[in-house]
Amino acid sequence: MPITTTRRRLLAGSAAALALPAFARAQGAVKPRLTAISQWSAGSDGAAITALGKKFEEKGGIWQHSPVPGFTTDMMNKLRAQIIAGDPPACSQLKGPEIAAWSKIAPTVDLDTVVAAAGYEKVVAPDLAKLHKPAGKWIALPLQIYSTNMLFLSKRGMDKAKADKVPVTWADFNDLADKMKSAGMAYPIANGGTRADDGQKFEASLAGISPTAYRAACMNLDKKALEGPEMKAAFAQTRKISEWCDPNVGVQPYATNLKRFVDGDMGMLIMGGWAQGVLKNAGFKFDDYVIVPGPSDNGKPVFLLNADAFIFWQRKEADLQAGQMLMAQLVMDPAIQTMYSQITGSIPVRTDVDLSGEGWSDGQRRTAAALKDAVANNQAVLSLAHNMAQENGLTAAMIDVITEYVRNKTIKPEEAVSRLAEAVEGSR
Repeated sequence: MPITTTRRRLLAGSAAALALPAFARAQGAVKPRLTAISQWSAGSDGAAITALGKKFEEKGGIWQHSPVPGFTTDMMNKLRAQIIAGDPPACSQLKGPEIAAWSKIAPTVDLDTVVAAAGYEKVVAPDLAKLHKPAGKWIALPLQIYSTNMLFLSKRGMDKAKADKVPVTWADFNDLADKMKSAGMAYPIANGGTRADDGQKFEASLAGISPTAYRAACMNLDKKALEGPEMKAAFAQTRKISEWCDPNVGVQPYATNLKRFVDGDMGMLIMGGWAQGVLKNAGFKFDDYVIVPGPSDNGKPVFLLNADAFIFWQRKEADLQAGQMLMAQLVMDPAIQTMYSQITGSIPVRTDVDLSGEGWSDGQRRTAAALKDAVANNQAVLSLAHNMAQENGLTAAMIDVITEYVRNKTIKPEEAVSRLAEAVEGSR
């Protein structure tokens, strides 16, 4: 059943947000307990959420995390079922426009007082803050940031291709892929074959060609932009990327190719910073690869922003209210964001966290610098592939078109442009 249909059915049941003073008083009276659901169950994501749970327990709380592995929709299905049953978790993973949409179907917690006490809004990028306070009050807290279009370069792969220059534009990227192919790499690009991988190939292509066109088409759903020349060029670049990828990967995730990438059998990977966490968790070293901003035809970094967050759902139980207070404080804590990002490969949401010390990679420092530059040049945009630009239902319809295009080589770029525009119109 479409999420939008369920939202309408539940909308009438919305209640006013929980007042924080009672929320705060509850913390001192009982042992804090937190029920939480997320997608994070394995790898660096699983390690990070487990570490956060241990910190929660060290502070005297009871941690009850129920991971739902798989695509975002799987986690949302469980969340919807619990809301319908009148038993929402105390908090859940949610991000982007979904925060505003889901806040209309069940009462959320007003976090303004605890956010103000922590001075959190002062250290969060304004555009990101808006997503987490859709009606003017904080109801969700961002925890970590990724750029989905970072370019990972295998040092052994670069050596094999006798290449010493980092690609800056798509022309540079294509030239390097050709060199790698000529050097004996059957498949120079290490991306996987999941829907998210397909979406990232496209969004990186379009944003790198024109962040202005990306914002108009993927974020604002402007009809003229959706049918514009930049879209055709982006589909053409996406096709090139897909043809340099191993077709035998099927629908396996990109991590399937990481050893081949590090060994130099594949040379490049277009991925979010979470790949650093996966590489680290798998025992590979920072010295095995380089992370730089993805290709941008105007030479300035483009940042495809993906931010993970927790939304807090209203509960009457005093122990859960106390647990929400404790969780909110932890999520905003600079030390917790440092711990979390160093495990996952993300960068902290807090702009005041110092990334110069040990535990941070040059890739994370470059990512943080790229975000700063992109914001300054109006080239920071929201990821489509990871549900930041649009709600999940519309995103899924758009990714369906992109995935079909990647799989079916007979579809021409101009046909894909028309199909994408039709999918958007049909899903509005």
